[in-house]
Amino acid sequence: MRNPCVAHRGWSSRAPENTMAAIRLAIADPDVEWIEIDVHLSKDHIPVVIHDYTLRRTTNGKGDVKSKTAAEITSLDAGNWFSQKYQGERVPTLDQVLKEAVGYCKLNIELKTDGVRYPLIEEKVLECIQAYNAEKEVVITSFHEGALYRIRKLSSQIRTGLIIDGWRNTLPKELKELGSDFLSIGYSRLNKERIAMLKSAGIQVMAWTINEKRAIRKAAELDPDLMICTNYPERWHEARLKSVNR
Repeated sequence: MRNPCVAHRGWSSRAPENTMAAIRLAIADPDVEWIEIDVHLSKDHIPVVIHDYTLRRTTNGKGDVKSKTAAEITSLDAGNWFSQKYQGERVPTLDQVLKEAVGYCKLNIELKTDGVRYPLIEEKVLECIQAYNAEKEVVITSFHEGALYRIRKLSSQIRTGLIIDGWRNTLPKELKELGSDFLSIGYSRLNKERIAMLKSAGIQVMAWTINEKRAIRKAAELDPDLMICTNYPERWHEARLKSVNR
């Protein structure tokens, strides 16, 4: 089993998701090749790393991310909900994540946008990436195709990818039209034939979110290059070890 491991929102089984604590754990493991993170824009147009459109679930704040400045968001406690051990952990900016990850671990940066909510998100995220000369270290993904079109217009160097929890045989053609060579797809939608179709079109495939060891092993059997996105990189390790010892 050689399938690349992607730490979903950082090592989110061991530290609060999308925080520097979870990201540092993933960076510290040489076998974790990728980290998936989620990016929104603050009121003052700073890319911040958090999953939800609202602050309530993963911080001690309230309201929409877009209604708060970056200073307000990064002052919130983003760790106590997970464990007292992480009390005081903050919401990081994308700049902070890039500063520590570039050169050590690749980043799958998901743009959390519906095409209306954050009209400047593509430009601001690109500015951060370019500031670290990290164009070859990242892939930008989104459920929203318009965001991918926008990225492609702004840069020919950044890889992009569609996120989808479904299947249609036109996906390779759609991705080509988007200028994308990456697909992030719900694991249950995949089989060997579909992965082969995508690979023959030059598309790299990531399956999400696979958290059980048995499911990780089954996914690995579909294709050795299939990227496995998981909250539990330790279970990816265990599945890999079992595969080796068979």
